[in-house]
This record gives sequence, C-alpha cells and structure tokens, in this order.
Amino acid sequence: MAPRAAPRFGPLQLALAAAGAAAAALDVCADGWGAAEYARGGQPGWAALALALLAAASVATQACSWLWLRSDPPALRPDVPPWLLAALHLLQLGFLFRCLHALKVGWKVCWAKAEEEEEQSRIAFLSHDISMLRLFETFLENTPQLTLLLYVILRTNKAEPSQGLGICTAFLCVTWSLLDYHQSLRSFLQDKYGLSLGSSIVYFLWNLFLICPRILAVALFALLWPYGVAVHFPLVWLAMFVWVSLQGTDFMESPGPEQLYRAMVAVILYFSWFNVAQGRTLYRSIIYHGFILVDSTLLALSWLWCRSPSDEHSYLVPVVSATLPCYLLGLALRVMYYQWLHPNVQAQQERGYDEVDANARSDGLAFRSLSVPDLVNRRMQWLAQTQFPISRPAGQRFLNGDAAVESAV
Repeated sequence: MAPRAAPRFGPLQLALAAAGAAAAALDVCADGWGAAEYARGGQPGWAALALALLAAASVATQACSWLWLRSDPPALRPDVPPWLLAALHLLQLGFLFRCLHALKVGWKVCWAKAEEEEEQSRIAFLSHDISMLRLFETFLENTPQLTLLLYVILRTNKAEPSQGLGICTAFLCVTWSLLDYHQSLRSFLQDKYGLSLGSSIVYFLWNLFLICPRILAVALFALLWPYGVAVHFPLVWLAMFVWVSLQGTDFMESPGPEQLYRAMVAVILYFSWFNVAQGRTLYRSIIYHGFILVDSTLLALSWLWCRSPSDEHSYLVPVVSATLPCYLLGLALRVMYYQWLHPNVQAQQERGYDEVDANARSDGLAFRSLSVPDLVNRRMQWLAQTQFPISRPAGQRFLNGDAAVESAV
C-alpha cells in the first residue's frame, strides 16, 4: 500500500483552530458568569467551588504548557522574551497565547504562501500540543463543572441562563476535544484514513452515552451527601493514579512532570476511559468499564435507596433507571464502531487487504516519517504509538483483544 500524503494545513483547519480557541474562551467566560450568579444568589460555597475547579484545571494545564515549551526545539518557541512567556503562564494566559500563536503561524501557512515542509511541520507540532492541552483542560474542568451544574439544577429545581450556557459550552468543549484529539493521533499514521461523518457521529455518541451516566450518578450521590463526593473522588482518583503508575508511562521529559501527567490522567479516568500503555488493552478496558459500571451503579442505587418517598425529585427515577441501558448502549456503539465504522475497516472494504503490506508491517503500524524530524511532536507520537500498536484491521483487532483502543475516552 502506498503511503498516504500528510494532511496539509489549510483554511478549513485554520477556521477550526479559531473556533476551538473561541470556544475555550467562551467556556471560561461562562464558568465565570456562573460563579458570579451563584454568589449573587446567596450561594458563596457553590461560587467558590466553581472558581476552584476552574483554577485547578487552569494551573495544571498551564504547568504542562510551560514544561513543554521548555523542552521544545528552539525553532518552535514563540519569538517573545522568556520572561514574558513565564509571566503569561503565571497569569493563566499561556494556553490562550499558544492558541493565538498557532493561529498566527497557521495564517502565515495559509495566506502568506509559506507552505514548505518545515512550516507545515511547525503548525502540525503546535496543533498537536493544543489538542492535548485542550483535552486536559476539558476533563479537568468541564466534566467537574458539568457535575456541579447538574447538582445545582437538581438542588434548586430550576435552571438559570448562565447554567444553560455553561452546560452547552462544556459539552461543546468535550465534543471538540475528543474528536480533535483522535484526529491528531491519526495524523501520525502513514496509512491514515480520516473519520467519515457517520464514524464521527458514532464516535461522539458512544462517548456521550458513557460519560452522561457517570456524571448523573455522581450528581445524584452529591444530592444526598454533598460532602460524600469529597471522600469518593479522592479514593477513586487514588486508585486510578496507582493503576496508571503501574502501567508505566513515558509522556513527559522527566519523572517529576510525569507524576503530574499521571495525576491528570487519573482525573480523566474518574469520568472516562483513557489508554496510557501499549499492548493488549481489551482486558484493561473490561476491568476499567466494569469498575466504573459498578461504582456508578452503587452511587445511583444509594440515591434510590436513601431518598425520601416524598422527595420532589421522584421524576428522576425513570431517568436513573435508563442510565444502565444508556451505558450499555455506549459500549455497544463502541463495538459497532470498531467492527464496521473504523476508518481502516472502511478502507479495506474499498480496496481489500494487502497481504504483502501486512507482512511488511506485521510488527506495528507504519508511522509517518517527516522530512523535518526535529519538528515531530514526540509526545503525541508516543501516544499515537500507544493507541495504534499493530496493523491488523481495526475491527479484527478489537474483537481479538489485541488492540489498544484508539480513543481518549
């Protein structure tokens, strides 16, 4: 099979990058507006929690951004004084600056006729970092904020405009980050086939159907025991952190920052699946989904068992009863995606399976070899090698249990 050409950064990619930066800024504004509404409504505790979640996610994201900048090749660093970069990250503006810098480089690539391979490699490197930082920020801030918003709406039995905007922007950011991260990983594959519209829809829906029941279960548990979540989250997070550490990761440049990465991945795992190690992941995925399913079921059952018969939230009983089928539907859609809708499966249906090529690459997928190797984003390349370790058809890989599942969640 002949190698497919590397995707070029064009006006469409520039527009998507601008929309992603705008969505991130809008999400921060929505969270700030929501916190102000809580304070104005006489709920300073909710306001403080919303701001604390926003601040914790921002600090972790800015720390990663700064650590990556220090380890990146000099050619990739913005042409500004180092002290200014440090100040921007201390002011929690480093990620926004990255987005604006990438838009500047992308504009140059698109409209200034600077389409040589080095410039294409540079914008690809920057885009991959932004994709990963957006994923971190989404799951460290948006998913906890969604849980808090749902809890507040259930507690007060009403939804304010700021809460509606917060829910919409949070789901938008989650959706955007998942699809963008998946496409970023696939861009490292020499034989990459992009997601079709149908594949993208199923990919989004399976993640949605797996995440929503988890968020609802935690919010219902908090409805009965608000401080119980303060015990539940650290315990589950610690279990996930130990699990990630035992798998062994090599994402950051040094052991200290690697612990930060593992801590952030543990937060993601509290809400959703995230693969961090090469090798057979079917059994790891079964263990993880089994644990989350049992944990979420116990949280939901505790609410059903302990709520008062005269509880005004009795309308939620049918909703809670539908969470298990919803989760199982998400798992079924995941299997359907890898068996029938995966890009590699679609490609093989179009052209058949090339046995000679399969034998040549039997020990792993062929990863794109750029003409500017110093500008390859090795962090995302490592993740791509983790997600796509072998070259058999995607559906066959999933059913045989030999593949690392390709999604962040």
